[in-house]
Amino acid sequence: MMRYAFVALLGLLVLASNATSASATEIKPFERGSWQAIRAAHAGRPTLVHFWGVTCGPCKVELPELGKFAKAHPGIDVVMIDADLVPNSIQAVTAMLDKAGLDKTERWMFGDSYAERLRYEIDPKWQGDIPRTLLITADGTITTIEGSADISNLEKWAASEGKK
Repeated sequence: MMRYAFVALLGLLVLASNATSASATEIKPFERGSWQAIRAAHAGRPTLVHFWGVTCGPCKVELPELGKFAKAHPGIDVVMIDADLVPNSIQAVTAMLDKAGLDKTERWMFGDSYAERLRYEIDPKWQGDIPRTLLITADGTITTIEGSADISNLEKWAASEGKK
């Protein structure tokens, strides 16, 4: 009888841990090859990729606006990548994204101490400034916004992607 109770308890614990992990959005390590994986996973879909950081002042202002944008445009994939020059904790990244309303977005965090190599894969001319937003159309065309993105421009881009 004890064995059955133990198996039942173990089953409940597994179910509880799966429910917890399913509700939390995982933060993936952004390493060599991650950019190609993101591009392949979102091929054929309009995608907004935003590079930001916990220590970035303008990012703190922009994130809630991006949260509203993501909620208003469920047909656009939103990918958030913490590209801060200083290592951040997963808890800090998660807290900032959740607070900004970006709790349902795909999340990545630079996971290579040689960040220059990661940036080069994305754009050989990128020197590491954040915030930085890449708007990728369904046909794969990329528009880069350096610095904070003007939400009205994102809205125009989203509208043009919705008409295609």
